[in-house]
Amino acid sequence: MSFVADRLSRIKASPVAAMTRKCEELQRQGRDIIQLNFGEPDFFTADHVAEAGIRAIREHNTKYTAIDGSYELKQAIAAKLKRENGIDYAPEQVIVASGGKMVLYNALLATVNPGDEVIIPAPYWVSYPDMVKLAEGVPVFVSCPQNNGFRMRLEDLAAAITKQTRMLILNTPSNPTGAAYSRDDLTALARVLLDHPQVIVLTDEIYEHIVYDGFKPASMAAVEPRLYDRTITMNGMSKGYFMTGWRIGFAAGPKEIVKAMATLTSQNVSCPNTISQVAAIEALNGPDDYLKKNVAVFKERRDMAVAQLNKCAGLSCHKPEGAFYVYPSCAGTIGKRTPGGKRVETDADFVMGLLEAEGVAAVHGEAFGLSPYFRISYALATADLQKALDRIHRFCASLR
Repeated sequence: MSFVADRLSRIKASPVAAMTRKCEELQRQGRDIIQLNFGEPDFFTADHVAEAGIRAIREHNTKYTAIDGSYELKQAIAAKLKRENGIDYAPEQVIVASGGKMVLYNALLATVNPGDEVIIPAPYWVSYPDMVKLAEGVPVFVSCPQNNGFRMRLEDLAAAITKQTRMLILNTPSNPTGAAYSRDDLTALARVLLDHPQVIVLTDEIYEHIVYDGFKPASMAAVEPRLYDRTITMNGMSKGYFMTGWRIGFAAGPKEIVKAMATLTSQNVSCPNTISQVAAIEALNGPDDYLKKNVAVFKERRDMAVAQLNKCAGLSCHKPEGAFYVYPSCAGTIGKRTPGGKRVETDADFVMGLLEAEGVAAVHGEAFGLSPYFRISYALATADLQKALDRIHRFCASLR
């Protein structure tokens, strides 16, 4: 007899977390493992932001705030969205939660009914489909091929929409591919969505500050004002502000949806960490020159990774517009054998072979919904990245 609820049978543990646990196990055994599987910037939180959190503790600013975040933080978020994204939201249209994942999950719980379809462009962040399933929705995947820059084509979006479609999740820049949608791209997608007034748009813009080569990020609610009343604009402090452990995510959207999300928050998590909220206010309102400096380092790493992966036998790597991931194809390695005699049948085989032979951890493409690829994060020290790339080159050369 099992005491685990039936709903847990709908989902699986995060493949990224599973690889992290595998790496920890190997490291305990004394293996030298370089982790390219983990999407956490190696940069520390800016000093003035950290000091704001320390000051909050010293000044005893440690009591509960409002369930959906302090009014001061919601004001700062509304100001940021107007200043950077060109979208007008009142503080009452903003919600803060304990991390971006909680924001996304509560948005789905608040809007998706049993049997509703949620369109997810693939490759996708690994948690989207399972969140939809927990909300009793049905994930509908739209393949986004490399020859279109891993972006969704208009005709494919139009073909995926049915009477049961409730939501489109759009992640730009994307995890795992780094693909980003320009203003023109979003304008074109909006033309399709305008014909389907039942469809909510949930935009995950957590990587918006990490873009390269002059790319200009855009937000759907600003690009097409006629979608404003059915768009949820989600973001957070983790990636662009280098505040992963502070656990602050936020969203803005129609008051009805934000209120419903706040009701959920009141019963499942309560208010976000007060100290982290104070630090987030400083990050949003204070100096941000460090962002450009860190992104310049990311760009150097991206260029290094793309150039060197494209020199590896059997690999082909697309250059992304943003985030800190690359998503190389390993199609040219399928059917080959490792020095140990194991046949590479799938991208999962490739990733496990790489880990076993060279101690380099990545995540297989099947986890993100598009094979045969694998995801590499270059959000680690440049010297460690170079060492990992050398090992990948050696592993690919060893396949026969």
